[in-house]
Amino acid sequence: MPHSTTHPRLQLRHITKQYPGCLANDAIDLTIQPGEIHALLGENGAGKSTLMKIIYGVVQPDAGQIIWQGQPLSMRNPAQARALGIGMVFQHFSLFETLTVAQNIALAMGAAAGTPKQLEPEIREVSQRYGMAVEPQRLVHSLSIGERQKVEIIRCLMQDIRLLILDEPTSVLTPQEAQDLFVTLRRLAEEGCSILFISHKLGEVRALCHSATVLRGGKVSGHCVPNECSDLQLARLMVGDAQGLVAQYPKAAGNAPFLHVEKLSWHNPDPFGCSLIEVDLQVRSAEIVGIAGVAGNGQDELLALLSGEQTLSRAQAQRIRFGEQGVAHLRPDVRRRQGLAFVPAERLGHGAVPDMSLADNALLTAFQQGLVSKGLIQRGKVEALAHTIIERFAVKTPDARTAARSLSGGNLQKFILGREILQNPKLLVAAHPTWGVDVGAAAAIHRALIALRDAGAAIVVISEDLDELFQISDRVGALSGGRLSTLVPTAQTTQVQIGGWMAGQFDTGHLPQPDAASHI
Repeated sequence: MPHSTTHPRLQLRHITKQYPGCLANDAIDLTIQPGEIHALLGENGAGKSTLMKIIYGVVQPDAGQIIWQGQPLSMRNPAQARALGIGMVFQHFSLFETLTVAQNIALAMGAAAGTPKQLEPEIREVSQRYGMAVEPQRLVHSLSIGERQKVEIIRCLMQDIRLLILDEPTSVLTPQEAQDLFVTLRRLAEEGCSILFISHKLGEVRALCHSATVLRGGKVSGHCVPNECSDLQLARLMVGDAQGLVAQYPKAAGNAPFLHVEKLSWHNPDPFGCSLIEVDLQVRSAEIVGIAGVAGNGQDELLALLSGEQTLSRAQAQRIRFGEQGVAHLRPDVRRRQGLAFVPAERLGHGAVPDMSLADNALLTAFQQGLVSKGLIQRGKVEALAHTIIERFAVKTPDARTAARSLSGGNLQKFILGREILQNPKLLVAAHPTWGVDVGAAAAIHRALIALRDAGAAIVVISEDLDELFQISDRVGALSGGRLSTLVPTAQTTQVQIGGWMAGQFDTGHLPQPDAASHI
């Protein structure tokens, strides 16, 4: 429990931040006690990121007051925040992959802290004390995602840490790694460190956090004790009407197989990439297959090979088949004519061109849907498709001429997914469909995927979120080190087992075989 003290560790009073056309933070009050693990919850666009940046000195508020351990102050920059004992681990890590752990930590701490060699004993001592043992001489590119997160946290703990801010810290961790992280966070809290924990995983918030502040539309919509609330109650605080946000979908058996991947091996020339080793995958029409895995274990490579962004030779065409048609040698546009739709992991720059309008982004992959005639773009049909996507998938945007970059992550993801679904694909491959998306947008995306499955499409969902995979997948497996486990019915396995497979604890020759009768 939080330590009692004369002053709170941090108080925010009426913090306000206005951007052009957007009131990001509207008179927000927040109090964190020493030794308290405090959750900050809210939809995408609720104001969480802006508030974190204000606390860490990246952004200056327009109005309001920051009180640190009883003393008002102006947080001018991150260097001042670090000097006060505030550390932050961002959702996207900021490590140099070609440097060692010690070199990365030395860079962050500055010359006064000593050379990497001088810091090595302290790194070992701190990492072992908090159950996060990491070898200081390891190169970062050789570390797993979970180990890299440990380096980020150790880097904060090397200073006199008093407040640790964690942004979606478990989004790329296996369940076992997440539990190990929670042990460390609880130990830090017992020693008096305050922790501000930002997460969309409500179950984790309920299990870990002492209290929570919920933001909605830039304002505080409520405070609560998470372990006294249900996921549905927390969702209501975040989005208001939470009807349908916490859903259990019936599992489907599927029909005839549509996607066949047989003994697919591919050597990645990138020294920091992952090669695929004899991947076998079969996906039936009218089923969702979920593939779990920690980032960097072959997901990007498998996605590129399925989408056609990476092709094989004509002699290997049968390694990937749509029905009986070998497609491993075909370009993405040809595969789309065979029934493929694709939602990439990166929304801006891969799924959509940032500076192009939503209408033009709709044209990018749907041009074969009667939007081009005799080499001329049918502008009216393009606009009509974009409007249909916006209406059907509740995309919040002024109109179809709005640039893609101006949408929130959740709304852009709904647009991209809608664009692909409305092409009525026979096969949809979706990467991390709700990554970084709030609970309301995630529920809408899940409903759309289930509806497409029920309409007869074969669907592959690659995700690091086991809660999501178990909610929507009919069968599930895991990628680790470029190898794919056997797929098993979701109802016949557990998150603990799949989490072990994500860590490579499987032998493809001795895995339990799926119950074939349940899928015929």
